[in-house]
Amino acid sequence: MLYLNDRDLRAVGLDWPALVDSVESAVRILDSGDYAQPVKPYLRYNNLNNRIIAMPAYVGGEVSAAGIKWISSFPDNLKAGLPRAHSIIVLNDPLTGQPSAILNSPVPSLVRTASISGLMIRHWLQARPLERIQLGIIGWGPVGQYHFQMAAALYGERIESIRIYDIRGADLAEIPPLYRDRTEAAATWAEVYLHSNIFITCTVSNHRYIDLPPARGSLLLNVSLRDYKPEALAAVTAVIVDDWDEVCRENTDIERLHLERGLTQGGTGKITDVVVRHCLTDFAEAEPVFFCPMGMAVFDIATAVYYVKKAREKGIGNELE
Repeated sequence: MLYLNDRDLRAVGLDWPALVDSVESAVRILDSGDYAQPVKPYLRYNNLNNRIIAMPAYVGGEVSAAGIKWISSFPDNLKAGLPRAHSIIVLNDPLTGQPSAILNSPVPSLVRTASISGLMIRHWLQARPLERIQLGIIGWGPVGQYHFQMAAALYGERIESIRIYDIRGADLAEIPPLYRDRTEAAATWAEVYLHSNIFITCTVSNHRYIDLPPARGSLLLNVSLRDYKPEALAAVTAVIVDDWDEVCRENTDIERLHLERGLTQGGTGKITDVVVRHCLTDFAEAEPVFFCPMGMAVFDIATAVYYVKKAREKGIGNELE
């Protein structure tokens, strides 16, 4: 059994094109039906703002693995100088059930999240060829920073401007020199929102604050799930989810749209529709696209398999008996 810690996984590196390809392959396996994924349970106790989530899945096809991600989110950790989230993934041989790898690091979860966003951007740009990207990111924690790295690596030559806002202030010291002249820390979320054609929310906000309609033709990647007031999205018809049963619960923006605006599963598209059936071409170019991903375990397993393969190729990690 291969054990990979945080240092090991960072040593593998970030090949964003390959990582996005790996989740695209997983989407196609998902569409084929060769997978199993129960709805993930949330463990809460004492402070109900905290949660630990179990995310088991089997993925067939070229991934061919079962496993589980066990991920905690304790927002108050930030006040103590600790990471908000901790994550571990265990992979199992799909034929015998024998554990084959342990990945003890938040890196695969961060990478999976950004890779799915990268996949949506890939297909959005195929449907709507765009010469210049005005990128906006709300929330400059690890999720926001990994989204910046992904976007810069995949679409850097098209990025004209980058606006970043964080309620605690955004330290842009680590922005690579190539992008510093194009990057600014905005004074308000609205400044970012109204001037971005790709807009990504990566917050841990406990209340909804976006109350304005989106820019025409923009792509809204609602990674943090609980940022939009329903009235802001009242006129948006292009709504995409990863999994309706997962995302229409736990006080997400999709659940609020369902309860307050009558949004139904039939009124949404799926990530499989985007990748396999190219459904984004069905919408007018002026129509904003709202993507709300709850996070699917099949993509975590696919990402973990990618890292294990690369680690073995490079001789990284420790074999445990």
